[in-house]
Amino acid sequence: MFDYDLLVIGAGPGGQTAALRAAKLGKRVAVVEAREPGGTCVNRGCVSTKTLLHSSELYRSAREGVAVGVHAEGLRADLGEIFQNKLRVAQTLSAGVETMFKSAKIPLLRGRAKILEPHRVRVTGPEGEIEVTAEAILIATGAEPIRLPLPGMDLPNVLTSEELLQGPDHLYRSLVIIGGGVIGIEFACFFSDLGVDVTVLEGLDRLLPMLDRELGQNLALILKKKNVRVCTGALVERAEQTETGIRVHFTMKGKPDFAEGEAVLCAVGRRAAWEGLFAEGLTPELEGRILKVNERYETSIPGVYAIGDVASNTQLAHVASAQGQAFAELFCGQESRVDMRVVPSCVYCRPEIAVVGLTDAEAKARSIPVKTGKCVLGGNARTLIEDPGRSFMKVLAHAETGKILGAQLMCLNAPDMISQISQAIANGMTPRQLLLAMRPHPSFEEALTEALEDLAAKLEKQ
Repeated sequence: MFDYDLLVIGAGPGGQTAALRAAKLGKRVAVVEAREPGGTCVNRGCVSTKTLLHSSELYRSAREGVAVGVHAEGLRADLGEIFQNKLRVAQTLSAGVETMFKSAKIPLLRGRAKILEPHRVRVTGPEGEIEVTAEAILIATGAEPIRLPLPGMDLPNVLTSEELLQGPDHLYRSLVIIGGGVIGIEFACFFSDLGVDVTVLEGLDRLLPMLDRELGQNLALILKKKNVRVCTGALVERAEQTETGIRVHFTMKGKPDFAEGEAVLCAVGRRAAWEGLFAEGLTPELEGRILKVNERYETSIPGVYAIGDVASNTQLAHVASAQGQAFAELFCGQESRVDMRVVPSCVYCRPEIAVVGLTDAEAKARSIPVKTGKCVLGGNARTLIEDPGRSFMKVLAHAETGKILGAQLMCLNAPDMISQISQAIANGMTPRQLLLAMRPHPSFEEALTEALEDLAAKLEKQ
């Protein structure tokens, strides 16, 4: 007889969703967490950065309000209070996770887990060690920041995103960000909003290199207008301490260059966090750096499962949550209700970005014939009012079947609109079917109607 039916290691989005769903379906569940409930997303990741971006956006809007008749005298940004607010939000959400566990009668075991063998885990916490047995063990330990293995990356003011989110003791005069992906861009927006001199170094040929090319190119133009120095194709070689800060040396188009900042953020990605989790001799099969799992999320170790960033190259909180729900339902003998093929992704820059499905380039690489409908929001009333910079929407459909295959939105409130495209892809809908819905005026969504009409016309012209 096991202590529990399911033992979940990690109380982030994936772990908490799996635990709560399995408990609701009648399983005896416990959760092990070494840090704060809510995981990286709430405490050291997406929620925390969005809270900071909300503060900086309020400050930036007030500072630039003269253009629309708003004059804010004596305006200042208090960095300590901004980070205190971030902490308040994180603690509120973290406490909410703990409350949900209590309501579901799920014990929260504080400490670090080590899987000794299938079905048996040691938890080392503040009160010592305990051993727990379970029919199934679910690993949901997420990922951790990568630090470049280059000279100078261990200097005191070269920080990872998690270190920077602890809060600097003062507002930097200047900041160099290594990495033009989602994490680097969101920090670039936050600090540039507050008046910091920001430089972004990206090794590939554009910002946000994993997304549609036009998104990264458009974002670079917008950031440059905000006096952010953007260097793409910049290959970092080393960092060195100077009297005034840190100098980062890089080459760009074969020529040596450098950027200087009071601090440096290394935002080059995250890696699966599973080291130290397995006892000696218990070796899971890997797929690259992540834990290899089958269609039921089981690792090569019988009875040990994994979801989220530790077992997926798509490092998104909502993916981890969806996998947590899918795992729990499969474990409890039900069919999973979530379509794991349709994964939206968002970047909280200004204007915001939201994408789902295929891009033009991906469709071409896979020899899929597509048509694209587009709307530039230059004449959209809400966009003219709020003036976030050049905004656009693109929607792709299969050229023969007319089914929607993807979309790229770069406009305010894009993350709140992308789900209707996700639903369309999941249900095989066409542009004409989406156009049956009326969209309110004035709204950013009106531009989606225009993009869909453009796409429908191109499909019907064939």
